[in-house]
This record gives sequence, C-alpha cells and structure tokens, in this order.
Amino acid sequence: MDDIFDEVRTALYTVWHRRWIALGVAWGVCLLGWVAVALMPNAYESHARIYVDVDDVLSQQQGFSADGREEIARVRQTLASDKNLSKVIKGTKLGEGLSDQGALNTAVEELSKQVAVRSEGDSLFEISATIGKSNLTDAENAVLARNVVQKLLDIFREENIAGSRANLNSAVAKLDELLEERKAELEEAEQRQLEFEAQYPDLVGGSNTLSTRIQQLRTELRDIDADLAGAETSLASLENQIANTPRTIAGPDGAGGPKAALAQAQQQLAALKSRGLTDQHPDVEAAIKRVVILRQAADKAGPEDEVGTTNPAYSSMVALRADRQASIQALQSRRAAAQSQIANLVASQAAEPEVAAEAIRISRDTEVLRDNYDKLLQDREELRTRGDVEEETSQFKFDLIDPPVVPQKPAAPNRPLLLFGVLIAGLGAGAGAAWGLGQLRSTFMTAQKLERTFDLPVIGTVSQTVSDTARALQRRRLIQFGGATAALMGVLVILLAIEIVSLQTVA
Repeated sequence: MDDIFDEVRTALYTVWHRRWIALGVAWGVCLLGWVAVALMPNAYESHARIYVDVDDVLSQQQGFSADGREEIARVRQTLASDKNLSKVIKGTKLGEGLSDQGALNTAVEELSKQVAVRSEGDSLFEISATIGKSNLTDAENAVLARNVVQKLLDIFREENIAGSRANLNSAVAKLDELLEERKAELEEAEQRQLEFEAQYPDLVGGSNTLSTRIQQLRTELRDIDADLAGAETSLASLENQIANTPRTIAGPDGAGGPKAALAQAQQQLAALKSRGLTDQHPDVEAAIKRVVILRQAADKAGPEDEVGTTNPAYSSMVALRADRQASIQALQSRRAAAQSQIANLVASQAAEPEVAAEAIRISRDTEVLRDNYDKLLQDREELRTRGDVEEETSQFKFDLIDPPVVPQKPAAPNRPLLLFGVLIAGLGAGAGAAWGLGQLRSTFMTAQKLERTFDLPVIGTVSQTVSDTARALQRRRLIQFGGATAALMGVLVILLAIEIVSLQTVA
C-alpha cells in the first residue's frame, strides 16, 4: 500500500513539476476540441406517432378475415427499406444534387442510420428522423426532418391503401383466369356426363347411386306391401259387412236396387267430367271403376233386387268397396312397377360393372369441378365486394396521434456535455504529457524511488534552500499558473453560456 501511495505521490509531483507543459497541452487540446464541437452541425429530430385500428368492422366480416396485424407488421418492417428510403430522398431536399446511382445509394445508407421505426404495442408505433446536414442551415435541417417523417407516413398509407387495392385487383384478375379454366373443364365434364346418361340412363351416378336407388325402391316396395295388406284386410272386413247388410228396404214407391246405385254412380262420374277432369285423374279413375262394378252388379241382379227402396248403408258400403278395390289395384300396379325397376337395376349393376365404375368416375369428377368452380366464384365476388368497400374506406383505420412538426431545438449534439468532456480530455492529455516527459528524463522525485531503483541505501537527502527573491518569483509564477487555469475554465463557462443563449433563441 505504501508503494502505491509513493507511486501516486511521485506521479503528482512529476506533473506538478512540469505543470506549465501540462497546462499548455490542456489549452491546445481544449481549443481544438471546442472548435470541433462548435463546427459540428445541429441535428434536428422530428417524430410522429400513429395508431392503426386492425379490428375494424370490415375485417371481421366473412371473407375479410385476413390478419391485419400481420399486414401492418410487414409494412412497419419494410418501411425503412432501401426502396422506400429512395422514395423519401427523391421526394425531399435530400435528393438535390444526386446525379448518379452511387450517390443515391450512399444517401440511402446514410438516411437509414437517421430513421427509426419503433413499435409501441400491436397498434401504436412511432416514426422518427434525425437530420443534421452540414451544408444546410439549422432551419433547413429542422424542416427537412419534418418532411422526411411526413414522407414516410405517406408511404405507409400508400402501402396499406393503394397497395391493398392493387393486390385486390391482381387477385381478382387471377381468379378470373382460374374461373375461365375451371369453366371450360366443367363444361367438358358435363358434356361427357350428358352423353353417358343418354347411353346408359339406368347407370347415372355409378354403382353407388344404383345401390342407393335400389335401396330406395326396396323401401318403397315394403311400404307398398304394407299398404296393400292393410287395404286387403279392410276390403275383406267390408265384404263381410256388405254380406250382412240388406240391399233394399221397403219403400213407398218400390224403386231402388243396384240399378239405382249404378245411376247414382254414373251421375257422379258425369259431374266429375263436367269439371274438366280427364280420365287419368285419380277421382275419375275411381268413379269409372265404381261404375263398372255397379254395372256388373246390376246385370246380375234379378227383379226381386229392384223391389223396395235402396238401402243407403248398403249403397255406401258398395261404393266404398269399389274405392277399396280400385286402391288395391293401384297398389298392385305400383308394386309390380317397383319390382320391375329393382330387377332392371340389379341386372344392370351385375351385368356392366365397368360401365358402372365409369359412371362413378364421371359423376365424381363433375361434382369436384363444380364445387371448385363455385368456390372460386364465391371468392371472386367477396374480393370484388371488398374492393368496392375499400374505394371509400381502407380496411384499416389510421389515427395520427402526434403529427410531425418542425422541431424548435436540436436533438444533437449535446454541446454542454461535449464541451465539458473536451475540458476533461484536455486536462488529462496535459497531465499525461507532463508525466510522460518525466519518465523520459529519468529523474527521481523521492529518495525511496532512488533506493528501489539502484537497490542501494540512501544515506540522506539535502533540502533546497530558497531565497526570498526566489520565493517571490515562485509565488508570482504560481499566481500566473492559477490565472491561466482559471482562464481555461472561464472559456468553458463562456462557451456554455453561449450555447444556452443560442438554444433559447432558437426556441
């Protein structure tokens, strides 16, 4: 510890012994440094804060589910790209005097260090530019900083509004091309399907469709059998009731019987035809069958059947029996037709498996092409609707929280700090120069250092005797040294005052 203290004391004594050299070096370094600081151009910073609403109503609708946050992040990352910075340079005063591509590239590289895009969350971020050109005045630098930020904001809007619209137009054009291709393919597939259906009408849709149709026909056949069984049971019950019901009842005029029922049925048939109903109408068919049955009954009836008044209950049951018989005949016809269709379909499915497979392929290909065409058509209409809406408003909502303004104070350099730093550097350079000269002359400032250097004992030291005249001279030189040092500090104070006044004047 004593050795360290001795070294520090020796160094301080060495510097103090050559203090005028140290002070001269300090003055030289400080003057050069202060001049350099004074010549540094002021850099002015302008910034803008912008809020982007990516959760607007349009982006939440079906067909507009593109992630707006990803789009805004992409634009933010590419906002300070060389391409956009070139636009900024050409659109501001930075582009004046740039004659070739090399100069433009250099300007872009320099501007990239002066522009910053900082994110403050998902929807809020800041654009700033710090401009300090030595060939421009402070006012021009301040205005230029504002213009650079404004130009970046304009590019940001173009990338999200005009750029988005251009992308939509390109996407719609691409979809139009795809739709034309799919339309041609779909028309060709539909033509093949029509030709196949004309040649094999029973195999439309392939074996899968055939199986489905066979299953449906079998289900229908089971329903017909159930209805037929119920109708036959009901007819048998009605036959028993007719057998136990007298045909006529005694009446005053003696008229009645099957012939009267036949006449009544003929009147009902005539009434139906008078309404314009054809013979194929179900009601007319049932009425015709009723007339035929009653005519057969009238032909078989004897004279005794015509005695008395026709029993209304018997006539109603006879008419109802005719209806039941007609229904049974219709169900039997339907049953035979269904059985015939099932047999034909089963035979076709078993006899022509290759044709059935071809039918499956044609049907599947046509359906896939139709689905793709419909999907592309829907996408194109959604994009067109989106483009029409964006003619009036962007997908994203922009709010300029802090617009760019012309800065009133320079953002850099920090001259007060630099001036004080130059002073520290000058004093340090002076002290270092004095200490270095002391090391070169190999003088010993203390007896202890002399003893350590030569490893010999020092018997004693002789003190310096100073006369009154020499002491007065030393005092005068000390005062001069203090005055020179104070003058150096005074220059620093004056420079700081000038800087403060100039800042207030600019503001």
